[in-house]
Amino acid sequence: IMRSKGAFVFVLLGALTAYYVYSPIPNNIEERWKLMLTDSFFRSLIQLAELSERMGLLHYMKVMMFITIAERVVPVSDERVQVSDENFDGVEVIVYQPSQQEESGELRRAIIYLHGGGWCLGSSRMGPYDLLARHMVTELNAVIVAVEYRLAPVYHFPAQFEDVYRVVKFIFHADVLKGYHINPERIAVSGDSAGGNLAAAVAQQLQKDPEQHIQLKAQALIYPVLQALDLNTPSYQQNQHMPILPRTLMVRFWSEYFTSDKSFLRAMMANRHNNHESAALLKFVNWSSYLPDSYHQTYNYSAPSVVTGKSSVHSIGPHHLLADPRASPLLVPDTALHLLPKAYVLTCEYDVLRDDGLMYVTRLRNAGVDVTHEHYPGGFHGALMFITWPTDFDIGHRMMDNFVSWLKQNL
Repeated sequence: IMRSKGAFVFVLLGALTAYYVYSPIPNNIEERWKLMLTDSFFRSLIQLAELSERMGLLHYMKVMMFITIAERVVPVSDERVQVSDENFDGVEVIVYQPSQQEESGELRRAIIYLHGGGWCLGSSRMGPYDLLARHMVTELNAVIVAVEYRLAPVYHFPAQFEDVYRVVKFIFHADVLKGYHINPERIAVSGDSAGGNLAAAVAQQLQKDPEQHIQLKAQALIYPVLQALDLNTPSYQQNQHMPILPRTLMVRFWSEYFTSDKSFLRAMMANRHNNHESAALLKFVNWSSYLPDSYHQTYNYSAPSVVTGKSSVHSIGPHHLLADPRASPLLVPDTALHLLPKAYVLTCEYDVLRDDGLMYVTRLRNAGVDVTHEHYPGGFHGALMFITWPTDFDIGHRMMDNFVSWLKQNL
């Protein structure tokens, strides 16, 4: 009897484990079972964060910050890469540069890199970002400036953008360029996810700055988030339960970026957060106009609802920020796009943000910008971060190699 009870408990635990770990992941995603196991950890953390917040113990994002803490490393110099913590105009940065100066005295490329994490999480001091920065230094003989911008919910928009913009303008100072042996004509801004959002916004704002005489040569956007007006595009619908970044988490990131007001979060979850000001800009994120036909699939375009009157969520709060292109770079008119630097845009099929990137590719090309678009049919959000043990995925390494190869040829 004891043996049969033990067998029953073993089978039950096995069934519960399989039920919890298993998630419906498309067959063409590589290393599916590894991704299932990885995602089971993410889902556990999300559920713990929700429970903690409901019980009044810890804020949702404080629990989610465990990912950042678990991946944290101390970037140190080695025989090939010199690493230093610096302060650029009041903003903390980590500077990676070659340990040896070129005997020819040739000036170096520079990449300002902005980490992802939904403006709420993440750090340049996470192991994958440290590895990426070192790889760029050695492969490109470049200076990498990784920005530790302020995070929500302690700091809401536009704090993150302002931090990054200050760093970029600081680097453009003649004495800084000289001190780091940077060629002012070979500077790029890049980032993944929320970092891609900030990179795109910075590139746009520099073009509008009358005091700015140095311009970026390139922008590299890795599965960027680019608009907050329509959170029900085909990719948001298709991938709402996909690993790593389900729709509910991405909407939560957007909401926390703007405010901690839960009524705004509920409105965004229902895609009923637009007001008359943002509604006038919906034409710039109309996916039926800007997505290639193959991505329309069986979805039919329906413009997001526009709430009028004095509802609680629109009478005060962040609704006026929805129309700010520093938060949603897709919202600028075509005339503001044509002078932008050449772009690299990476998108993944199984990512709620896929259509943001695809629409920006279309709009940039329509404006005459030189765009390289790299789409991963089996890709998922955050894959570039999976390049270190134990979450080491082949697709992450391919993404890193292809991204750095583009920089080598275009910067």
